[in-house]
Amino acid sequence: MKNLKNTILLAMITTVVGVYTSTAQGKYIDKNAILDTETNKIASLALVKGFRFKNSLMQEHFNENYIESDTYPKATFKGKLLNFDSSKLTESPSDIPVDGTLGLHGKEKDIRTTLSVRKVEDAIIMEGGFKVAPEDFDIEIPKLVRNKIAKEVLVQINFNLVGK
Repeated sequence: MKNLKNTILLAMITTVVGVYTSTAQGKYIDKNAILDTETNKIASLALVKGFRFKNSLMQEHFNENYIESDTYPKATFKGKLLNFDSSKLTESPSDIPVDGTLGLHGKEKDIRTTLSVRKVEDAIIMEGGFKVAPEDFDIEIPKLVRNKIAKEVLVQINFNLVGK
């Protein structure tokens, strides 16, 4: 169950159903996120009910008891890359600080992390992560299973953003 919780929040960040379309220069998109290199803003959206589990009972408990996905159907991340100039990117990774807000379960949490960013051909690759806790989002874990759920969850970010 501990790994399940890690997988759930990882899926929240890396599974995005909204597809952004834009022909303006400076926009990089993939199925997970959009980056505007003119403003250095990044955004990601996921529908919580889109997460799939090996065990249908775990999926049901996740949606009904923990995340309450009928009430809170979306998870979001909005942020800004700091001291970022896309024209200076190379295939060698650069560490870029990011300030943003993770929204889940009707709550928001400010996030500050560092992403490894590089450019390969026409794509900007971003990798990194940060930790959150269920209580950051007022997610109540029943005492019966509390010891089986991670107290801190590592959210990993892996974006392959292609210029549009």
